[in-house]
Amino acid sequence: MPIRLLAALAICALAVASLFVGVSEVTPAALLDPASSARAFEILWASRVPRTLALILAGVSLAVAGLLMQMLTRNRFVEPSTAGTVESASLGMLAATLLLPEASILTRMLVSAGFALAGTALFLRILARVPLRSPLVVPLVGLMLGGVLSAVTTFLAYRYDLMQALAAWTTADFSVVLRGRYELLWIAFALALAAYVAADRFTVAGMGEDFTTNLGLDYRRLMVVGLVIVSLVTASVVSTVGIIPFLGLVVPNVVSLFAGDNMRRTLPWVAALGAALVLACDLIGRVIRPPYEIPVGTVFGVVGSAVFLALLLNRRARVA
Repeated sequence: MPIRLLAALAICALAVASLFVGVSEVTPAALLDPASSARAFEILWASRVPRTLALILAGVSLAVAGLLMQMLTRNRFVEPSTAGTVESASLGMLAATLLLPEASILTRMLVSAGFALAGTALFLRILARVPLRSPLVVPLVGLMLGGVLSAVTTFLAYRYDLMQALAAWTTADFSVVLRGRYELLWIAFALALAAYVAADRFTVAGMGEDFTTNLGLDYRRLMVVGLVIVSLVTASVVSTVGIIPFLGLVVPNVVSLFAGDNMRRTLPWVAALGAALVLACDLIGRVIRPPYEIPVGTVFGVVGSAVFLALLLNRRARVA
């Protein structure tokens, strides 16, 4: 059986499991039983289907954003949560809540995207001034910048009694996803499709400014477009479900081991693996200690940080 078909079947199986795993009794038998079918269908369409779609959309878009960021910075260890992008988006959501309390969620997302773009630009500006003697320096700079931004965000949230809202933005929790509260993730998915359409151009941009210019492409424009896509994707996910750390780092690195570095060839695999991992981590969080749930951000944070350390140690061993 072709590996692509196996991957598609695996994602479908995880999605189906996501529909029928949870505290409320939603099973095929309950859907067919006239006595319980009305309530089961209501839960299915109001909660389970939106949650499953949100998991897939968030996994696909964040994994693609991570791959795009790695291509543009030419570093395997860069993604929104290791470049200050996620922390900047959280600060933007907090600023929008404080300054525009009556604004719609779309307006807050756009403000968050602006902050994410500014934070990413600051990260790149710092990198331009730091001697990069090792590729490990890049994520360390991003983590330190993210720590500073996170400290500022936490201080402001504590000062204005918004710690509970900040917790919702910094930990991906899909248990609150309902119909009408996840649709912004379709914007992130559309941006991921746009990245696939322009994959060849971004692959060229990842080879450097001189090479890109020699082929007649505008390197700076490609960088701006790529960073805008990453910022909008990050902001839409943060404003809807919260942060899933290390997803954009782990998935592209795993895919590159068997599919190479060509973005057009690897991007479908990155999207599929991102969706599958988020679905799997959500299912793990639901079954470990029912009826309580462990947020996806916590589960993937443990897995992603371990893989991140393994990648760092592996790179250091190869360099030595």
